[in-house]
Amino acid sequence: MATVALPPPQPIEPQKKNRIQVSNTKKPLFFYVNLAKRYIQQHNEVELSALGMAITTVVTIAEILKNNGLATEKKVSTSTVGMKDESKGRLVQKAKIEIVLGKSENFDSLVAAATAAIVEPEPESEPKPVQEVSEPKTEQTNDENK
Repeated sequence: MATVALPPPQPIEPQKKNRIQVSNTKKPLFFYVNLAKRYIQQHNEVELSALGMAITTVVTIAEILKNNGLATEKKVSTSTVGMKDESKGRLVQKAKIEIVLGKSENFDSLVAAATAAIVEPEPESEPKPVQEVSEPKTEQTNDENK
């Protein structure tokens, strides 16, 4: 009987309070964007991580936050993780990315401005006049006149 050498077990990291493990199938993109904003507000930074196909989603989330001036990029790391393939029962390597974003200098003012815009919508400049609707005229036929 042949023995298979397994890689040494990875130390199990305790779940960080500011880490978001992104899936591209479970939640919509802006769920993660808004969650990341909340984590940045609470912890001054957020760590986004993903495996395989979800990597593009993490990069998109990070770019949205950076392009809106809410976050700055602190660290990006890539690696591979050995996982057991459920269908074939063998070990496969999956790509992994971790992006750490920090709170930008303008974060608080940008979030406050966005919140104020939602809470207090701008009033319309002038009320629109009410238009009267007239009833359509009906034509009389010769049969009705007799």
